[in-house]
Amino acid sequence: MRIGPGLTLVVVGAVLAFAVRDTFHAVDLTALGIIIMLGGAAGIWLTYRLSNRTRHGDEEVLEPDVERQYSIKPPQQRIADEPIDVTPRTRSRR
Repeated sequence: MRIGPGLTLVVVGAVLAFAVRDTFHAVDLTALGIIIMLGGAAGIWLTYRLSNRTRHGDEEVLEPDVERQYSIKPPQQRIADEPIDVTPRTRSRR
């Protein structure tokens, strides 16, 4: 159950518990509405718990050689021996 159906159950249960004033001899609508609201709240809570669980002990450990292969290090910068000429050159027209 996702959050949407859980909220729907809470709303339907609240309507049955607090807004409907009909009476049936076999069914207490107030109690039924509260039960439906609790079911919706439990569904929302369960959805939250299952979607936000953390994994403990499932981390994959890489061997040092493999980890060294994937390590990201910036390349060493080399300083030019001579200055680089960046002046714009003119194109010769043909």
